[in-house]
Amino acid sequence: MPIDHSLVRRTLAIGAAALICGSYALRLSAQGATVVAPAAPAPADILDSSRLTLERLFSSKEFQAHGVPSLRWTANGKGYTALEPSAGAKGGRDLVRYDAASGQRTMVVAAERLVAPGDPDPIEIQDYQFSADARRLLIFTNAQRVWRQYTRGDYWVFDVASGTLRKLGGAGAPSSSLMFAKFSPDGGRVAYVRANNLYVEDVASGAITPLTSDGSRTIINGTFDWVYEEELNLRDGFRWSPDGKRIAYWQLNDSGVRDYLMLNTTDSLYSFTIPVQYPKTGTTNSAARVGVVSASGGATQWIAVPGDPREHYIARLDWAASSDEVVLQQLDRRQHTLLVMLGDARTGAARTVLTEKDSTWVEVVDDLRWLDAGRRFTWVSERDGWRRLYSVTRDGASIHPITNGAFDLQNPDAAFGEPYVVGVDSAAGWIYFTASPDAPTQLYLYRSRLDGSGRAERVTPAGAGTHLYSIAPGGQFALHVHSTFTSPPIYDLVRLPSHALVRTLADNSELRKHVAQLQRGQAQFTRVPTRDGVPLDAWVMTPPGFDPRKRYPVIFNVYGEPASQTVLDAWTGEYLWHLMLTQHGYIVASIDNRGTPAPRGRAWRRSVYGAIGVLASQDQADGARALARQLPFVDSTRIGVWGWSGGGSMTLNLMFRSPELYKVGMSVAPVSDERLYDTIYQERYMGLPSENADGYRRGSPLTYAANLRGDLLVVHGTGDDNVHFQNTERLVNALVAANRPFTMMAYPNRSHCICEGEGTTLHLYGELTRYLESHLFAGAATQSRAGTQ
Repeated sequence: MPIDHSLVRRTLAIGAAALICGSYALRLSAQGATVVAPAAPAPADILDSSRLTLERLFSSKEFQAHGVPSLRWTANGKGYTALEPSAGAKGGRDLVRYDAASGQRTMVVAAERLVAPGDPDPIEIQDYQFSADARRLLIFTNAQRVWRQYTRGDYWVFDVASGTLRKLGGAGAPSSSLMFAKFSPDGGRVAYVRANNLYVEDVASGAITPLTSDGSRTIINGTFDWVYEEELNLRDGFRWSPDGKRIAYWQLNDSGVRDYLMLNTTDSLYSFTIPVQYPKTGTTNSAARVGVVSASGGATQWIAVPGDPREHYIARLDWAASSDEVVLQQLDRRQHTLLVMLGDARTGAARTVLTEKDSTWVEVVDDLRWLDAGRRFTWVSERDGWRRLYSVTRDGASIHPITNGAFDLQNPDAAFGEPYVVGVDSAAGWIYFTASPDAPTQLYLYRSRLDGSGRAERVTPAGAGTHLYSIAPGGQFALHVHSTFTSPPIYDLVRLPSHALVRTLADNSELRKHVAQLQRGQAQFTRVPTRDGVPLDAWVMTPPGFDPRKRYPVIFNVYGEPASQTVLDAWTGEYLWHLMLTQHGYIVASIDNRGTPAPRGRAWRRSVYGAIGVLASQDQADGARALARQLPFVDSTRIGVWGWSGGGSMTLNLMFRSPELYKVGMSVAPVSDERLYDTIYQERYMGLPSENADGYRRGSPLTYAANLRGDLLVVHGTGDDNVHFQNTERLVNALVAANRPFTMMAYPNRSHCICEGEGTTLHLYGELTRYLESHLFAGAATQSRAGTQ
């Protein structure tokens, strides 16, 4: 159940409150931009700049991070465009272009040119896209949230030369009703989704051609239902052919998928239900198929993909370096087998060119790039125990490794659809990817020869931390984002492959200044062993004024699911709240158990298959005990744990499975019973409930609720469409039946991020802080090892 706590989102999000909440400053999938959350309230009074308060963190902009989310590389890779505040139009932003080498700035579109008829203010650009010839600009605005992402809104086309500005959708189109609009390759048309149907609009005449007409609540064309979006990271569901004559698209049939009824009791005099089609484990899935339709309209040619569409997923679709064939990835429901198929756009015939199989699960690949004019493609596989990059011929007859050595390609955001390959320099014969062969908590840029010869070369200079990259076309320049666990991100423009600094684009100097003024103890990375000797990565933060001769309580931050790591040498918003806890006298720590997506080989990641929650919670408890043995200043009689989503589930498992160890737990939005979660995520790691009923039972915290001994706080949003409030209600029933005392905080109509509504984030973290301090005595105590577990 991947909450948006992933590294790139946490690093690039806007503001401390959004960073910690995890889901309110979200990336637009339309063209990859960032929608900024509403402005935070005015800064709170600061009495002591060295001490953190909840108000400083969540009611001010003092710890706001700045990046360059609007940067777009030009097609030739020698420059980039960006949005900047306008000097001539209040509240507007100018679109400018920079030469990468010299830094010369050129105005492309001034904000005052983007004023719609009847509106005194410029259009607020929330995303933008140029046509291939750069003569037209497509602007996205008035974004509305669909599930997690802001993907529905209004689109305008601006002619750069004439200054003509026209809204898409036709006369009388409802506001904020279009999704995923994008130019045809020639820039003369725009395709988009409205109300689950696909349309093409001629830019010059405004003529609109419907490509589908059967869209409804259950027939979804060109976009996706809840579970495909959440667990396969699919939102934009159509692709222009390279010649602009056809469009390939997904169609989902959600009939038969049962509604989960969300109950809204606060927004009107009488309560009402909100139905969400949500396939829980073992229930009916939607049926997906893909087809190709002429951009001028007409019948769809469906690709003849074999297998029951309700027992398979079409996880990826694109054009296969040709306007005559599409390439797609099909997963079986158990996700043991992935087929790469080429489909004929004219006849619908499909043929399999590559098969991936695994006894646990196979990963969808976001790194399929065509090379040598479409004669071969790149592929990522764990078939030999390490996540490697391969080159595969178009017919699948030859698969050859590009990367070698005992290490994994890595990207902390891979679970959210981010690729491992970040750039290709075809002219020089190099491919760039991110990895960390020697330090699973860090990340660097490497390159290998496309022909697979030689060894991978590290491009990132020596140094710790996490290094993220956006490489320009041609591979000569890159945006380099560097942060560490205790240092906010710096955004640099660098040359490749030398990694020479061209200029710094954003250094977060104000944030760094504020962080430098804070009282801080030490933060260190270490390893702790499991009972069978497997080393687990961990970090530990000690309080300011720490005295190693005394003993301190420790609060563990946990996640532990296959979707994300917590032990990363990277700046995250959670760091500041954890730092505040250390200022209150707590040690804060985190451990990555087996099964997390660390770059430690396939066996590490797949060891939890069929038993999510079992080995992972054992590893967490083993690690906590080992840490208490290694560090004499840890008070093993005062150990707490907290986590969100999968981390909330882990918190419950630890409180129930190791009640003698954990004295306080704070579980936010947990899955209490794995049978209540969705098909794609839970079945990927657990198999079908009908085939692994005991595994589901043993992995679910609900099974062990009667073992609770410590103090437990459970927090949940009643409007959570991801992890339903049902999970907490069933947990409440189990705890009541067992006569176990606990505390619960429900936030009406809040979703999985528990971030909607004025003051919600401040209140939530206030509740967590107050509960912790009320139930886990803070500060140093006289040294004694009597209570060590």
